[in-house]
Amino acid sequence: MSTLKQREAPAPDLPSADQPAAVCAPNIFWHPGKVSAAARSRQAGQRGATVWLTGLSGAGKSTLACELEKMLIDAGRAAYVLDGDNLRHHLNRDLGFSPQDRQENIRRSAEVARLMNDAGLIVIAAFISPLRQDRAMACGIIGADNFIETYVSTPCQVCEERDPKGLYAKARAGLIAEFTGISAPYEVPLYPAVVLDTDCLTLQQSSRLLFQHLAQRRN
Repeated sequence: MSTLKQREAPAPDLPSADQPAAVCAPNIFWHPGKVSAAARSRQAGQRGATVWLTGLSGAGKSTLACELEKMLIDAGRAAYVLDGDNLRHHLNRDLGFSPQDRQENIRRSAEVARLMNDAGLIVIAAFISPLRQDRAMACGIIGADNFIETYVSTPCQVCEERDPKGLYAKARAGLIAEFTGISAPYEVPLYPAVVLDTDCLTLQQSSRLLFQHLAQRRN
C-alpha cells in the first residue's frame, strides 16, 4: 500500500541554489551568472525537482526511475535518471564502499542533481543511500523545496527473493562485506514525501503515484 504525505520535518537552513555552501580551497571564488534558476525554469516550462528514490538493493528503484522518466518525457517534461550503479561506472568510478566513499558518492550525485534542477530538469535519483545523515546531506545540497524523498519500502525478504544482480547470495556467502540489509544497516526515512512498496504495487501504479505527486507540486 502506498502512502503520500507532505514532509513533516523542519526544513534546514540552506544555501541559495545560485551560491555554494562553502569553498573547500583557497583562491577559488564563486562567479555568479546572469540567468537565474527562475528564468531557466520559465524557459523549460517547469520547475526543477529531484525525486530521490531510496531503498534496499532489489527494491525496484532503478526500474521505477526509468519508468517515471519515460512517463515524464512522454508528457513533454524534461527529465533524467541518475542511477547509482551507472554513476559508479564513470563520475564516481574512483570510489569504493567504505562509509566515507559512500557518503562522497551521495554528495557528488546530489551536486549533479542540484545543477540539473537549476537548469530546470526533473531528476530521478536512484540510490540505496541507507543512512539518514547522507540523505539529509543530499537534501541540504539540492534544497528542501526541490528534494522529494521517496522510500521504496519493499521488504528485505522480497528483495532477496528477487536478487536481480545476485548480490544477496554473494553477501550471504561472505563475498560482499557491509552489504545493506544483510551485514550493514538501512535506516528507514523518518519523513518521506512518498512511500512505495513494489511488492504490493505494480510498476505502473508506483510510477503513476510519483507522476501525480510531481504534478501536484510542480504545476
